[in-house]
Amino acid sequence: METLTKEKVKIKKPKWLRVKLPTGENYKKVRSLVDEHKLHTICESGNCPNMGECWGEGTATFMILGNICTRSCGFCAVKTGKPLAADLFEPAKVAQSVKLMQVKHAVITSVDRDDLADGGSEIWVSTVKAIRRKSPGTTMETLIPDFGGKWENLQRIIDVAPEVVSHNLETVRRLTKQVRIQAKYDRSLEVLMRLKRGGMKTKSGIMLGLGETETEIIETIDDLSSVGCDILTMGQYLQPTPNHLPITEFVTPQKFDEYRDYALTKGFRFVESGPLVRSSYHAEKHLF
Repeated sequence: METLTKEKVKIKKPKWLRVKLPTGENYKKVRSLVDEHKLHTICESGNCPNMGECWGEGTATFMILGNICTRSCGFCAVKTGKPLAADLFEPAKVAQSVKLMQVKHAVITSVDRDDLADGGSEIWVSTVKAIRRKSPGTTMETLIPDFGGKWENLQRIIDVAPEVVSHNLETVRRLTKQVRIQAKYDRSLEVLMRLKRGGMKTKSGIMLGLGETETEIIETIDDLSSVGCDILTMGQYLQPTPNHLPITEFVTPQKFDEYRDYALTKGFRFVESGPLVRSSYHAEKHLF
């Protein structure tokens, strides 16, 4: 069976991956607030290609529970190691950022915190509650980890009931062990199934260009459909550094369209599929 390696693979970036510079009055306003108050968003630190568009629509993504992850996924540029203690004041800080930026729809994500008994779930809950107190008109999507399959931690998210709860499958079954080293494909499906049974609007995302086959992509779409996933995002994997997993293919916009059309036949309410699509792309439109 073919496996992924971190060898240098030189593939010329196609023209459809060119990104327009952020523009617009709303973007400029948010940019000014971020700079003035030294606010932190994943949009900015992750150099997201859709930052200008999302900020213009009043959407921003924030990461909680620090910036050191206990896992070492082959696609992710977040630092791996022993995290610092959870910051009990972090929920209030994030809530203040949301208010200052006048965010209409906040996407919250986090590093994995396998070092904590609660997986960080109590900070998650406190963050959602703090944003609701400060900005009661702001809606939220929480992009959560799998909490190591400790379902009492997942239940805390269900109990606080964000408008959308997302958990990314990231890749096809065969590549999961290499792409998401400490994760499990079926465990992630169970996370989404339990969220759906708990009454949540559910969302997941996958990256293309890691060596998966068309058949495997279709199977992954089918698997997500089978657990009632409402929203699906599909985007092109881009190698963060030479030390990360290589890109094996730049998937064409036409092929992304084909996958979107197929997913829509499987009952998803929304499907965002394209080379520049990321997990939070058009997140504000997924509030059905």
